[in-house]
Amino acid sequence: MTNSETKATLSFSDGSSPLEFPIYKGTIGPDVIDIRKLYGATNKFTYDPGFMSTAACNSTITYIDGDKGELLYRGYPIEQLAVNCDFLETCYLLLNGELPNAQQKKTFVDTVTNHTMVHEQMQFFFRGFRRDAHPMSVLVGTVGALSSFYHDSLDINDPHHREVSAIRLIAKLPTLVAMSYKYSIGQPFIYPRNDLSYSANFMRMMFSTPCAEYEVNDVLVRALDRILILHADHEQNASTSTVRLAGSSGANPFACIAAGIACLWGPAHGGANEAALNMLEDIQKQGGVERIGEFIAKVKDKNSNVKLMGFGHRVYKNYDPRAKLMRETCHEVLTELGLHDDPLFKLAMALEKIALEDDYFVQRKLYPNVDFYSGIVQRALGIPVSLFTGIFAMARTVGWIAQWNEMISDPEQKIGRPRQLYVGAAKRDVPSMDKRK
Repeated sequence: MTNSETKATLSFSDGSSPLEFPIYKGTIGPDVIDIRKLYGATNKFTYDPGFMSTAACNSTITYIDGDKGELLYRGYPIEQLAVNCDFLETCYLLLNGELPNAQQKKTFVDTVTNHTMVHEQMQFFFRGFRRDAHPMSVLVGTVGALSSFYHDSLDINDPHHREVSAIRLIAKLPTLVAMSYKYSIGQPFIYPRNDLSYSANFMRMMFSTPCAEYEVNDVLVRALDRILILHADHEQNASTSTVRLAGSSGANPFACIAAGIACLWGPAHGGANEAALNMLEDIQKQGGVERIGEFIAKVKDKNSNVKLMGFGHRVYKNYDPRAKLMRETCHEVLTELGLHDDPLFKLAMALEKIALEDDYFVQRKLYPNVDFYSGIVQRALGIPVSLFTGIFAMARTVGWIAQWNEMISDPEQKIGRPRQLYVGAAKRDVPSMDKRK
């Protein structure tokens, strides 16, 4: 970063001399105060649990304005990308900073397509898991294991190695996710086909069998593609920060992405759409649409501990821009498959209507978020709930690898080392055994 003429002055009430810190301005968004010299000058740290007020890096990839409900990939609004681009175009954008022209897109698509197969020995990794193992545990293991097979691209200081690793990860994640599904239901693995698009190829690997070929449905393929685009990156969230932190130690890219998958597994992060669908199924078991009023009353009751999953967002204080797009896709898929009368989907639409019209939710800006709609869409596509987070990982891999690559290329990059406020016991001597309580 260039030197800043704008300064912030920090004064102390304990008699210490005031200090000045430079203030840097981003292209858009909040300014940041550079406090890197704070500890050296004062022997004091800042205290910021959850890093809610801390910028851990500078980045050119993704920008979010939660108050406006705005999400930009490399400056492009997500609304435009989801309508005008496919997932691999979006991948190219996140990795390279600009959208591809026709020739660049062809070359990129061909390169990714030619890397979709995984080493045949990966089948033995799967055999080590129980059949009922959660797909995310399988992905953590198998993605980390990729480093065992690709020693030719593990030099993180070589830009070409980083590029090859990026392509391999983007290409192989759909294959591994589909393999984890097939393994869980006892069906044979389906190899990728190079004549299909990225999303169509994934759906075929999921739902085709040696006995019956999967028939590609363009509406459903486009729906999956949109899910992938909308989840491709989301700035410095928990899993992305995990990938950056793991990468700051010099770990190889496959290990870093495996770390991101492990973090994404948490129900407060990647498991949100699974939680939303589980909520709908619980309401359905209790009586469905006819009992929805009782459920809403419990949500409004602070003492009930009943939560409305899939509504509201920690970042967006307005309507999640991804949710608007996913809502359109949701209704397109339900119409295509004739599922508007399915009890669970009728329940979801009734709940959506209440949340969009009820003053309680509108005033609190508890709008349906992308997780609410993506869970419904994935269920309609035939994807089991346990695999929802795996689809999320498949989408987010390109964001993780773009962020990781940016971090490695940053000359200001250092190994991550968060500090703490220690509130434990002061220094003391170890007592002899007979004096211990």
